[in-house]
Amino acid sequence: MSSQPLADALVRAHRESHTIAAAPFESALQDAEQAYQVQDAVARAMGWFDRPVPQHWKSGGPSRSATLTHAGLPPQHVWSSPADARGTHFNWRLIEAEVALRLGRDVAPGDAAAFNPAAAHQWLDGMCVSMEIVDSRWENRAATALLKLADLQSHGALVLGAWKPFSPRDWSQQACTVQVGDAAPQSFQGTHSLGDPAWLLPIWLRHVTRHGATVPKGTVVTTGTWCGMLEAKAGDRVKAVFEGIGEAEVQL
Repeated sequence: MSSQPLADALVRAHRESHTIAAAPFESALQDAEQAYQVQDAVARAMGWFDRPVPQHWKSGGPSRSATLTHAGLPPQHVWSSPADARGTHFNWRLIEAEVALRLGRDVAPGDAAAFNPAAAHQWLDGMCVSMEIVDSRWENRAATALLKLADLQSHGALVLGAWKPFSPRDWSQQACTVQVGDAAPQSFQGTHSLGDPAWLLPIWLRHVTRHGATVPKGTVVTTGTWCGMLEAKAGDRVKAVFEGIGEAEVQL
């Protein structure tokens, strides 16, 4: 099955703010590279990017032994905190509290191949609290992993807190709290799936540069959840606070 009908269906879902059934497309993708091609086709049709490399990305995975996945994020749904999302359509509203990292230099393909996460502080000029609003164009969460990847890895919006200089830290001791609406705040410590958000940088950079592109200084990547996915609903105010880093807030 060609992947073009899948790309066309996702474009319609974005434009018309509706969900689509996954079953007819389950055989459309055989591997992750095809899913990334669908990401690119949807982005072209939607006119999301005016540059070779998107400025904002999401990257991550459930463990260091898993295959990490990546998606360039539409700029119109990347917001500074405090953000107001009340005028934005979401099919789902699932919250991931994260830390975003910002490149302090251009990264060419050769640089990406040689990148050592232990030297991340030499490559980054900033970090901030970020909040991923997870959404989907699929009707339910039972869509295959490749279909979710094609759909920007279930991206809805990204909220970025205030930037501060990046510095190495003991991530196993990093504490964060997340409050969704009127519910009691939930606390987490050292719960990042990769142990260190910067661990994914070489994998992400090799993905972005795999076709020869250079990743510009100032490119941002959000690095995966510390709180799993928390349910939220329209009308909720959501706030994530990371001790020693900052906070991010959004009104849904």
